[in-house]
Amino acid sequence: MIGRREFGAAGLSAAAWVALSTAGLAKEKGSGKRKSSEHNEHNEHSEAFEECAKACSNCQRACDSCASHCAHKVHAGNKEHMATLASCLDCADFCAAASQITARGGVFADLICGACAEACERCAKECDKIAQDEHMAKCAEVCRECETACRTMIKHLG
Repeated sequence: MIGRREFGAAGLSAAAWVALSTAGLAKEKGSGKRKSSEHNEHNEHSEAFEECAKACSNCQRACDSCASHCAHKVHAGNKEHMATLASCLDCADFCAAASQITARGGVFADLICGACAEACERCAKECDKIAQDEHMAKCAEVCRECETACRTMIKHLG
């Protein structure tokens, strides 16, 4: 059952969405040239957000899978996987947040993408320490792809 607090939060979210949508529609009522230019800019902006969101989502899944792999390795007595387990878990959380925020074109995309890029860089370095393990090597590769996508996103935002 939805409580009063949750109902209020849902109502505020819906009101914010309507306000943003209405503001966007009002902005589009300008001249044809301006509208076309804004439309192209919006499409480029949307594509950049979408590409980053996909890379972050892929990395989140790879890091979650790698963390599970590391947990099994630690359980089997391979303690060198403790550090990668911890970094993969944290990186997956950064990537999940970045994916969600960039997918919706959030105003804090620059903040989360910067943090996500840093987390991915660190996680890849940690996984490289056990690169002879195929799972670890794949995780490091996907982390680097996400790091690149996040840094590209930040450049796109200016």
